[in-house]
Amino acid sequence: MKDAFGLPQSLLVLGGTSEIALAVTRRLIARRTRTVWLAGRPSPGLDEAAGELRALGAEVHTVDFDALDPAGHEDTLGKVFTEGDVDMVLLAFGMLGDQARDERDPGAAVRVAQTNYTGAVSAGLVCAGALQAQGHGSLVVLSSVAGERARRANFIYGSSKAGLDAFAQGLGDALFGTGVHVMVVRPGFVRTRMTAGLPEAPLATTPEAVAAAVELGLRRRSETVWVPGALRVVMSALRHLPRGVFRRLPV
Repeated sequence: MKDAFGLPQSLLVLGGTSEIALAVTRRLIARRTRTVWLAGRPSPGLDEAAGELRALGAEVHTVDFDALDPAGHEDTLGKVFTEGDVDMVLLAFGMLGDQARDERDPGAAVRVAQTNYTGAVSAGLVCAGALQAQGHGSLVVLSSVAGERARRANFIYGSSKAGLDAFAQGLGDALFGTGVHVMVVRPGFVRTRMTAGLPEAPLATTPEAVAAAVELGLRRRSETVWVPGALRVVMSALRHLPRGVFRRLPV
């Protein structure tokens, strides 16, 4: 069960090799979390992540999970919940894609959309239903400020995150009063392997800073968390700029 400050004792991570997800998991283990399920495609990276978390004192299980196989989500994720209550689900999988390549290759663009949106809708609904059935829990969804307004530089990725963000907000409204808490996390540019080599955006942050913001959001039972917090004001201004002006910005 979660403690009085909203921190989980058991955690299911969808996207078990995500650097942000692992930073969140390490922080929660240092506080209270004792049981972790890392869900992802079988790989040496997933096994290595599990070993590192076990060394921190957690009981860690790996789960074969593929965001692009929604037909298998109910069976795969449902088995986790049959092993006992899950206090928190962290939905952290996703792919950035390559905008220039994906514009030329619709199949690659669809893969980004299916991973970031379709797969998340499927997994999110399966987990939300299981959390509701047990009567408690948090679903934390890693969104992105890229979803606030589509930019020329990454509108394929941004549009998929916009869909995910809208879905998570609506799901949170649907679950209000059921005992299930949905929290949407909107980081800006995070320094990870996924963004290595890309020009660094203003207000860039780290996985550890996102983890700290997630912990604070859980304690406060926040519905939306911006990382860093200043991005809330920045993105509000950008969202309301006239399109002709926005189009000329170097973003």
